[in-house]
Amino acid sequence: MALILIVEDEMPINILINRNLKLVGHECVSVYDGEAVLEIIQKYTFDLILLDIMLPKMNGYEVLETVKEMDIPVIFLTSKSSLSDRVKGLTLGADDYIVKPFEMLELQARVEAVLRRTNKEQKFFVLNNVRVDLDGRQAFLNNELVDITPQEFDLLVVLIRNRNIALSREKLLELAWGYDFEGDTRTVDVHITKLRKKLGLDNYIKTVYKLGYRLEVLD
Repeated sequence: MALILIVEDEMPINILINRNLKLVGHECVSVYDGEAVLEIIQKYTFDLILLDIMLPKMNGYEVLETVKEMDIPVIFLTSKSSLSDRVKGLTLGADDYIVKPFEMLELQARVEAVLRRTNKEQKFFVLNNVRVDLDGRQAFLNNELVDITPQEFDLLVVLIRNRNIALSREKLLELAWGYDFEGDTRTVDVHITKLRKKLGLDNYIKTVYKLGYRLEVLD
């Protein structure tokens, strides 16, 4: 997946973001002030920067002005929620702007969207003897193409993008079927059963008691 720099001076928030992005397969480096960014970007080639605005030593706007010539996508994470602040951040060149507090699932979705737009996202996912071509929307078992429906593939992608995270049936419906889907949560169970059977994922797609499902991927 991607190498992501987290620039957030509030340690609990920084640690939480780091932990959750690592759960879904990203590599993360954390720093806690603006000046540290200038040093760390000389050592690593980052795919994305998550950047707070109100930082010690050097604010997020100043950091963005410095790093934007390096062509690294930037998502602002900030409590500054006014329209003028959003416009300023996006005008300076940020790729997205997320206002605190936010849900981790929203952050993960925004991260994936920016990585897709900048062609830095993961193209293939491999788990045991299953290989998923995310761009080509194809899944292979033991190098043999598996016949799965478009909706089954959409559900599989949601599980992959949120691997190691327990998702409720309602959240899976929202992410894989959309807000306007009028069916019930049993639809999720039916599609999960089909994915397990077709791809041999019984030991990896775990049922979370009284909640939903989790794709368990151990490093």
